[in-house]
Amino acid sequence: MSEERKEEGKISPLQLPALVKVDSKGRVTIPQTVRDALGISPGMYMVLIADIDRREIVLSPVAATTKNIVEINVEMEDKPGALAQVAGKLSELNIDIIVSRCASIARGKAGTCTIIADTTKSGLKADEVKEKLESVPVVRYVKVREFTGPVVSL
Repeated sequence: MSEERKEEGKISPLQLPALVKVDSKGRVTIPQTVRDALGISPGMYMVLIADIDRREIVLSPVAATTKNIVEINVEMEDKPGALAQVAGKLSELNIDIIVSRCASIARGKAGTCTIIADTTKSGLKADEVKEKLESVPVVRYVKVREFTGPVVSL
């Protein structure tokens, strides 16, 4: 890790903090510097995940059309390397993870991940992704569905 990133109170060059205001319709404007840094352009889709427990919103740009986005829910053994096996299988299948949230359900026994992914390069359908992930030894349960979250366009 660079000395610059080790220093207390320094902002990582990979972070661009901004304070934005929510308008009367619930919209926020992403500052131009952030849009430029992330390659966000007009008409581009974004995946928004609201984590109610943590009171946080994760917003991730998506290069694909919505028909190629899947939501993957995986329950797996909670042991070292389990998540790497799942991520490795997705990589092997040429599936791009857009955003993921993982947690231990029962420490040392079970963990879970919710993954929003782009299947454009793999050419696989949701049921095929499910079948491939079920072959990973640490996986106990998999549910894969085409992303059906609300699609909002202005």
